[in-house]
Amino acid sequence: MEMQQPLGVHLRILTGWIAVTIWLWPLWAGAQDVRLNLDGGPDSLRSSLRNASLSIALERDGAEAPQDYVAAARADYERLLTALYQEGFFGGTISILIDGQEAAALDPLLPRSSVETVVLRIDPGRRFRFGRTEIAPITTDTTLPETFATGEVARTDTIRDATRAAIQGWRAEGHAVAEPTGQEIIADHPDRRLDVAVQIAPGPVLSYGNIAVTGTQRSRPDRVQAIAGLRPGRQFDPVEIARAEANLRRTGAFASATVVEGDTANADGTLPMEVQIVEQPLRRLGFGAEYSTVSGLTLSGFWLNRNLLGGAERLRIEAEIAGLSGETGGIDYGLSASFLRPAIINSDTDFYADLDLEQRDDPRFFERRVMAEAGFIRRVFDEAIAEIGLGYRAGEVRDDLGTRTYQVLTLPIEGTRDMRDDEFDATSGYYANLEIMPFLGLQGSGDGVRLFGDGRAYRSFGEEDRVTLAVRGQAGAIWGAQATDVPASFLFFSGGGGTVRGQPFQSLAVDLGGGNEIGGRAFLGVQAEARVAITDAIGVVGFYDTGFVGAEAFDFDSGAWQSGIGAGLRYDTGIGPIRLDLATPASGDDAGQRLEVYIGIGQAF
Repeated sequence: MEMQQPLGVHLRILTGWIAVTIWLWPLWAGAQDVRLNLDGGPDSLRSSLRNASLSIALERDGAEAPQDYVAAARADYERLLTALYQEGFFGGTISILIDGQEAAALDPLLPRSSVETVVLRIDPGRRFRFGRTEIAPITTDTTLPETFATGEVARTDTIRDATRAAIQGWRAEGHAVAEPTGQEIIADHPDRRLDVAVQIAPGPVLSYGNIAVTGTQRSRPDRVQAIAGLRPGRQFDPVEIARAEANLRRTGAFASATVVEGDTANADGTLPMEVQIVEQPLRRLGFGAEYSTVSGLTLSGFWLNRNLLGGAERLRIEAEIAGLSGETGGIDYGLSASFLRPAIINSDTDFYADLDLEQRDDPRFFERRVMAEAGFIRRVFDEAIAEIGLGYRAGEVRDDLGTRTYQVLTLPIEGTRDMRDDEFDATSGYYANLEIMPFLGLQGSGDGVRLFGDGRAYRSFGEEDRVTLAVRGQAGAIWGAQATDVPASFLFFSGGGGTVRGQPFQSLAVDLGGGNEIGGRAFLGVQAEARVAITDAIGVVGFYDTGFVGAEAFDFDSGAWQSGIGAGLRYDTGIGPIRLDLATPASGDDAGQRLEVYIGIGQAF
């Protein structure tokens, strides 16, 4: 049976559709279709053209205003032409059609109610290669890009890189205002060849003139200049300028530091300079927490003043409680204060002074101590520093040898070279640290030297370098004094997160007989990890650790080894990965019988 609807019902339905159509029309009218039609060329060219196009960027961002597309299309002629030149195509043609009309012919001031299609039609033509390539004059130490040579693909970026290299060569020899003064670029279309000749004007050798400091609020301009290390009258050197900026940023007192060169040289052959700084907030508070089933919960906090006396002097006061609910003896307490004054002698030498109060309740010993130390830190070059100081330590120790007190003078000497790409999550490079600490016993201690080295190396490979192999080696020795004649904290143990994960903290020591154990005079440790990134934020880790503790320095037959194995999970937070490691002993009677959990921020090493 067929049902007939009244005429009024049909009218109401029709009216409703009209209303909906009118309401949705702005959305339909604003929908644009942007297409890139490329006639030939490599995939890299298509990618470059898409990245250069404002029209494609508007569509990607969901823009709807028709007039925006008209403006973007008109601007795309130059942007797409530049992209062609960057890829070596100097004979291409470009047509941009908006609803079938050439965009260049449209009146940009005439409003349009809609834009439905934007078609970017590009015929790149044939790729050009360099014919004649000349840049002159250049210094004898200047190395031009290898791609700037006859027969190579003629890219405009290559010309810019070569010109920049020529300018930097002259600036490295003190010609601060070196600049290109002319260029001749000829495109030979029949032979698809690009001939390039660039003229350079080195200008005179200049020295630093007046050095102004701007942006100071709490900082003293004379101290800013001292930290930067730029001195009027010295020959201009771009490397020295970069080092000056790094020196200022390294203090932590400045959010940014930039050295700006004057536009023109003075008649006396000097160039005015300006150091522009932006100061960090004066004070900072911080808190931290770390947990493992071995050492328990560690809570820490600090207070920092970044600019104590107006010269980027740093004062840091830190407190820590460790061993809460752990298996490392009892609870440890620490309170420390550290002061650093940059540029004490010159811009590369800093002064430091430290004071530590500490109580350690470890499985093998109990110690209360006070330590005071002061010295100098010298930056040998950007990635290497050397330190030397004079220290005093006094304390009371209780271990299997009984209770005793000690006073020791120390001469700590330390060298560090850090070539890692990231301090908290390294994927390449290496780190090396060596500590040499002669000590003189004043009471309850012998005389000797404590040595300790720490080396780390990182190598990544695979697709997008998602697999990283990391290796750490540690070695320590005490020479000149017996283990019974030095503070317990000078001796070496193995086991726990910093040495052998999976083994109990300080589980490997030197057996004195009768159930008595103390730390050793020798230590070796190796940790190896394979880190695999599953996603940009999540990664997994497999690791193996091993450690040795010996009774005699430099004698590997006087001790024992232990090892641990495990796996972990990493979650990248942007400031460092959150670390979760599960480990079990790989040696000893309890191999594979217990599980230790370690949680923290940053990689294990």
